Amino acid sequence: MTASLRALSAAALVCVTACSTAAQPARQPASTDVVAKYGDTAITLSEVDTRALAQPASNFGSMRLTDALYEARRAAIDDIINIRLIEKEAAAQKLEVAALLDREIGGKVVPPTDLDIAAWYQANPQRVQGASIEQVREPIRNLLSQERAQTVRQRYLDALRSKVAISVSLEAPRQDVAAAGRPTKGPANAPVEIIEFSDFQCPFCLSAFPTVQQVMKEYEGRIRFTYRHYPLPNHPAARPAAEASACAAEQNRFWEYHDRLFSNQGKLAAADLKQYATDVGLNMADFTSCVDTHKFAKQVDEDLAAANQVGVNGTPAFFVNGRILSGAQPYAVFKRVIDEELARK
Repeated sequence: MTASLRALSAAALVCVTACSTAAQPARQPASTDVVAKYGDTAITLSEVDTRALAQPASNFGSMRLTDALYEARRAAIDDIINIRLIEKEAAAQKLEVAALLDREIGGKVVPPTDLDIAAWYQANPQRVQGASIEQVREPIRNLLSQERAQTVRQRYLDALRSKVAISVSLEAPRQDVAAAGRPTKGPANAPVEIIEFSDFQCPFCLSAFPTVQQVMKEYEGRIRFTYRHYPLPNHPAARPAAEASACAAEQNRFWEYHDRLFSNQGKLAAADLKQYATDVGLNMADFTSCVDTHKFAKQVDEDLAAANQVGVNGTPAFFVNGRILSGAQPYAVFKRVIDEELARK
């Protein structure tokens, strides 16, 4: 493999960070099993594992072994397909792979301007933690450059992949996770069920918030979404916020209250929680009594226990028809898994 392709492959292995503190195993495939195809070309598990099992365990954080093995294999399948399609395209155009990638990816990345940096700085006060724009200008520039390069890279790969039929038959491990009567939105008979375990004080949960909104909009009518609590012990405001949101749910205002909490993550004191209750039109006498008596403390404890039982150890954690997605994953990851689940249905 060329250095350019190794770099392209490595870019796919960047871990998504999460706030941190009984799987149903899939049938174990044999090494000769075909686990994916592109066009008429088959890819066997043996070929996938040559690449997948060479990945550092650190790429997968604290994932359960069964989930990490699946993710390593799934990433390896994508890498194999992407690399072969790029090599085929380079040969068709009589170019070196490096020259093709430089033309189609490197040459199309627009460098961020100072206005772009200032706009990002103003839109992400939580992430800069009080630093001046001069202190974080270059890190923001690097971040934006990386994001733009990844977007261009993915767009190019998607274009190549759209020209050939691709199927993946590798079975994902699944967990048996219940909605447990917690707040939901979307039709009860939706083909895809997503259950999130989250923490209102977790910055990565906040990062995932707009992604979830995008998912619900793009797949309207096809997803049933449930929110369950996983307040981390190192986030002192998370537990009171979780209990307060359950009190809002009692008055059928959970989602309005949920959105207020994530929109004001830096203000989760007791007085703030009551102000948000007023803002969304709750009966304040009932809300105050509910919060002060910790009426839903047991419910939060039940969510924590349920999450621990299925291997959650950080937030956010999503289960898509039982398939775990850990951390603030980008929309493209949700799309891949949801599309695979819809295809199965």
